[in-house]
Amino acid sequence: MTSNFEMPPKRLAFLTYLGGVVTAVAAIAGLEMLSGNLSQKTTKESTPTTQTATSPAPSDGNQSRPQAKHETPDSRSIKFPGTRVSKQDIAKVTTPYIPAHVGKLSAEEMAVAKKAWSYFETNLNPETGLVNSVDQFQSVTLWDQSAAMAALVGAKELDLISEQEFKETMGKMLTTLAKLELYKGELPNKVYNSQTLMPVNYGSLDQREEIGWSAIDLGRIALWLKIIAAKYPEFEPQTTAVWSAWDVTRLTKDGQMFGTSIKEGQEQYNQEGRLGYEDYAAYGLKLWGLNVDKALDYENKSAFVELYGHSIPFDVRDRENSEANNYVLSEPFFLDGIETGFKALPKAYADRMLAAQEARYQATKQLTAITEDNLDREPYFVYNTLYVNGKPWATISDTGKNYNHLRFVSTKAAIGWHMLYNTNYTKKLFSFVQEKVGSDKGWYSGFYETLDEPNAVLTANNNGIILECLLFKKVGKPLAVWAGVSEPGA
Repeated sequence: MTSNFEMPPKRLAFLTYLGGVVTAVAAIAGLEMLSGNLSQKTTKESTPTTQTATSPAPSDGNQSRPQAKHETPDSRSIKFPGTRVSKQDIAKVTTPYIPAHVGKLSAEEMAVAKKAWSYFETNLNPETGLVNSVDQFQSVTLWDQSAAMAALVGAKELDLISEQEFKETMGKMLTTLAKLELYKGELPNKVYNSQTLMPVNYGSLDQREEIGWSAIDLGRIALWLKIIAAKYPEFEPQTTAVWSAWDVTRLTKDGQMFGTSIKEGQEQYNQEGRLGYEDYAAYGLKLWGLNVDKALDYENKSAFVELYGHSIPFDVRDRENSEANNYVLSEPFFLDGIETGFKALPKAYADRMLAAQEARYQATKQLTAITEDNLDREPYFVYNTLYVNGKPWATISDTGKNYNHLRFVSTKAAIGWHMLYNTNYTKKLFSFVQEKVGSDKGWYSGFYETLDEPNAVLTANNNGIILECLLFKKVGKPLAVWAGVSEPGA
């Protein structure tokens, strides 16, 4: 932390949602309905008329739950302070980052891509072009629709679908996004019924309700609108129409991103994001000319902690001093590499994230590729972290409750890290998830460390990320670079 860092006022510091969190809450209602079936190899469609917006409070279960493997070495792995990444180390890596293993996908990798695409074949709503966030549950967030757009691009470029199918589906998606009913006429609601397009609360798919917008979600779709327009110029008028339909006036303020939520009937206007997702999403908004300089300033919000001998960055704004969790996890770092070539965050940060997870494997023999994701059981969404709120290797809910016994190897993280780095360790991860978490409807989200079974939930985000990561390997460039996206003023 440097001397010119300004802590946000507490009344503005509480995060509305972080990246996959919006996915999580939208998915919870669906998972409550589906959880009895998700633990099996197939998932049956459920068609309720109403679901509660939040999951039931899980029992504590501390006396009966299994203890997470290797908790003792994990608790001893931490050391303060860590070593900062020097400016010289950051400057050593130029962007775009080109993978060493670029080229045609192997038959094994193509099989992975085909399985990932099967999720979208069964969860695309043909009337709207929107894709269900969770298998057979008709709700969608813009974060997940961004994953669907990435998946569609991946499917086209990997020859999983025809040119005609790509154009028809992408055209439908963009047409729908441009006509969404907006929160207060400003920005997209956090969640919609993916079939009727009605703005809804989480899980209450038949009742119209405006619940605010997510800046993190909008940052991701902003980036994908630019990728699509640059790579496929015939869609540029539609991508521009989508962005022009939204009033972005309140989306940023003083160089930071802001989201809204409703509490006791009143709108809350909140600074949104922590190191990782904040930077990743801010870069997307930067491409549309918004001032996000403070959100992109990773140095002034970073401190470092050593885990298993590797110093990783974390956001100094934690739950104690800002009322928000400062999750350190894989997804924003490998997505930044895959999509932008590390233009939002330094590659040196991602290097250390992966090195710490490999070091945990070397110390414990537990394969480690962790990030946030949905669960097939209560509490239905957790943050698998390297570090959060002063604790190493913690798996928590957004309330801070510990669920270390539900830590799992993440499928998207395993494949994302492998496509970026292609090391002996990432090859182990890639092989492991291929063996453990496939289904006939897509890839499950991961494999539980302690329970020794799949985390048998199917989501758009997990399968969409897998497809874009495989596309990254094929084209050999970050996807924004491959598409020809230009920064403002370039």
